[in-house]
Amino acid sequence: MVELARFYGQGPLPLIKVSRSQNISLAYLEQIVASLREAGLVVSTRGAHGGYHLAREPQAITIGDILRALEGPIAPVVCASEVRQPGCCEREKVCLTRPVWEKVRDSIVTALDSTTLADLVNTNPQKESYDRH
Repeated sequence: MVELARFYGQGPLPLIKVSRSQNISLAYLEQIVASLREAGLVVSTRGAHGGYHLAREPQAITIGDILRALEGPIAPVVCASEVRQPGCCEREKVCLTRPVWEKVRDSIVTALDSTTLADLVNTNPQKESYDRH
């Protein structure tokens, strides 16, 4: 997603370019992109100049959006998930550590939801163009 943000506005980026640049296997990247596309974070374009691009501007996509698309609700432990799962633990009603895990979760969520792709790209502002060939 950072790679797509780096080249935002330059047209679709072929996955093979992302694979090479980020040293990620193409097969694994295709699996990741399928989840991101399903979540509405990326759009695919077919054809000779096809590839993927962000569905929204980099400043409108948070790291939290991406992690939720790939991993599901943010949860440092199962019983402190963003999505309540009643009965996830037989000690739920008497657990003394759960409030701590919920604070940890909330801190993680705050950090992830306040950081956008644009924030990450802007920390290293080398704007490049990619070779379509």
